[in-house]
Amino acid sequence: MLDKVIIANRGEIALRILRACRELGIKTVAVHSQVDRDLLHVRLADEAVCIGPNASKDSYLNIPSLISAGEVTDAVAIHPGYGFLAENADFAEQVENSGFVFIGPRADTIRLMGDKVSAIEAMKKAGVPTVPGSDGPLTDDNQRTMRIAREIGYPVIIKAAAGGGGRGMRVVHTEASLISSMHVTQNEAKAAFGDDTVYLEKYLENPRHVEVQVLADGQGNAIHLFDRDCSMQRRHQKVVEEAPAPHIDEAARARVLKSCVDACIEIGYRGAGTFEFLYEDGGFYFIEMNTRVQVEHPVTEMVTGVDIVKEQLKIASGHPLSIKQEDVKLNGHAFECRINAEDPKTFLPSPGKVNYFHAPGGLGVRVDSHLYSGYTVPPYYDSLIAKLITHGSDRETALTRMECALEEMVIDGIRTNIPLQQEICRDANFGKGGVNIHYLEKKLGL
Repeated sequence: MLDKVIIANRGEIALRILRACRELGIKTVAVHSQVDRDLLHVRLADEAVCIGPNASKDSYLNIPSLISAGEVTDAVAIHPGYGFLAENADFAEQVENSGFVFIGPRADTIRLMGDKVSAIEAMKKAGVPTVPGSDGPLTDDNQRTMRIAREIGYPVIIKAAAGGGGRGMRVVHTEASLISSMHVTQNEAKAAFGDDTVYLEKYLENPRHVEVQVLADGQGNAIHLFDRDCSMQRRHQKVVEEAPAPHIDEAARARVLKSCVDACIEIGYRGAGTFEFLYEDGGFYFIEMNTRVQVEHPVTEMVTGVDIVKEQLKIASGHPLSIKQEDVKLNGHAFECRINAEDPKTFLPSPGKVNYFHAPGGLGVRVDSHLYSGYTVPPYYDSLIAKLITHGSDRETALTRMECALEEMVIDGIRTNIPLQQEICRDANFGKGGVNIHYLEKKLGL
């Protein structure tokens, strides 16, 4: 097993990684910005190193500082968590070249799956269902671009190959606006990502967002941990997630789960990963792969009993997968509500001091959070401050437990989106299951 791990992140995911390390007897080093010296995982870690000022670019995104922290503490591995440098291939490469273990996929795999065009090509080769599209970058040949769009059928969507998080994409409804939309997207992509490569896909009008969790050891073994529904979104940001995805065609589900496992073996994947799909009219369409642990991984852990972060650590230690596919069984249903420090109506960030924090409890309730009474939420980072997860023998039980837990949760001193989460849980259509990715924004009038 790895001897000592740098936790190259902050907040709830850093605490989650620390707890997994403790269970495996791995020593931990918490790196932190100046303002984050009072984070809970920093207090609990075996060692702590300040890596820079408050701004992310000077601390959590500062690769030389992170590697130096590993050197001065004699750590052997670096866990990037999610966000920040978790899907940065250059970081993974520099970590490995500096003699450390990167707890995640190899750099070439991150590059392959980080570029949307090469990812789609790889998935097609591996038999993963994809959205009908240009099968590669769009060129200066406008006639070719218009012909592809006609064959696919409008509406279409133009996407930046290096895009993500809802940026670098534009929906086109008519041929008259196709070429100008392509040029605008190229210019935006060049400015935002340094790469003006764009491609074209069929635009699905009312899809759901369904994703498949996988684990692979890079030694030829891979498994899936079933699926999640993350359709409750605002501006392409997930708000509520659940596992398994409700009301999915079982034959289609079985095919896509197998295709994801086959793809992991095909590309030599190592670690935890998530295949993200749009699901509409019984069909799955691959959109991207996240080559890291995801925010919503707890719902999968709750319904499968598999500790995804511990498996990441074991795989990084060189061990083959400790679980076979036949060992993975679904047990009930789980929900996760993301609790953010933000106004529930305007969504403006609400940093500040937490005067009092009370976490809900009871059977089937889990809280992943770095909050404590007296902690000050800084204004420099993402507004996620807690993840509230509930599990039940069925979807109705899990949802009822979530309503009760939200009612019990107290975060005094700052505004949070708990009222919004309560409204979602009481929504009749959400209660039935299977709403599409546009549902929440329409409900909110956005």
